[in-house]
Amino acid sequence: MHWSEVILDPALKDLPYKIETNEFGQIVMSPHKRRHAIWQGEIEWQLRRVLPTGRTAPEFAIDTQAGTKTPDVVWYSRDRESALLADQALAPEICVEVLSGSNSMREMEVKRALYFDAGAREVWLCSETGTLRFFTADGEQRCSELAPDFPQKLT
Repeated sequence: MHWSEVILDPALKDLPYKIETNEFGQIVMSPHKRRHAIWQGEIEWQLRRVLPTGRTAPEFAIDTQAGTKTPDVVWYSRDRESALLADQALAPEICVEVLSGSNSMREMEVKRALYFDAGAREVWLCSETGTLRFFTADGEQRCSELAPDFPQKLT
């Protein structure tokens, strides 16, 4: 199944789950805990605070080589917005995954590589306790290069 079919399917329209596809075109659904939603909202708010010239969005679909992935939160510059709207395979500058107990480190390594291949400049991981890890294509960084004032721990 292609992403264009997923978003048009009325049976899938109002599901309370994060939906992605895998490399075989299968739909993958992940229900969220409330803490997950709280961290998503906090990350969006903090990104708008420290990078006010761009936009944030939750569950932003990106067509990758291994299916459609939806980072929990993204940030992109206004300059990149029209390109993002025209190209479903282009990633925003910052892609954030909020981890849950079902996520493996291997899964996150694969997603990081997919996001970087799609043009992301940074990929962040937020633990279940609100601790952030920041990555560029060169590996893990002490803090975000694009948003150096972003807190390393959410409260």
